[in-house]
Amino acid sequence: MTARHKTLERREIRFRGRVQGVGFRYTTQHVAKDFDVTGFVQNLPDGRVLLVAEGDSREIDRFVLAILQRLGHYVMDYETKVLPPTNEFRGFGILC
Repeated sequence: MTARHKTLERREIRFRGRVQGVGFRYTTQHVAKDFDVTGFVQNLPDGRVLLVAEGDSREIDRFVLAILQRLGHYVMDYETKVLPPTNEFRGFGILC
């Protein structure tokens, strides 16, 4: 049996729509508990929400899909940037 190769990455996603004042950050933090990801979610001054997640690329895919299943009706669109992981996070939280 071969070990599954993990592709670790950092993903920065900016969600646009009616994503502030609707519990987006709190729901995202709650959803994160079910996934092996670290990072944070934060409101941006321009009305968007920033999600920074680090972990296995497939786990992040599943995490983002779960967020969109719960909150997609608030999201008009989103942009994603993939970067190398920094390993700076120990958990997943909300930044003010």
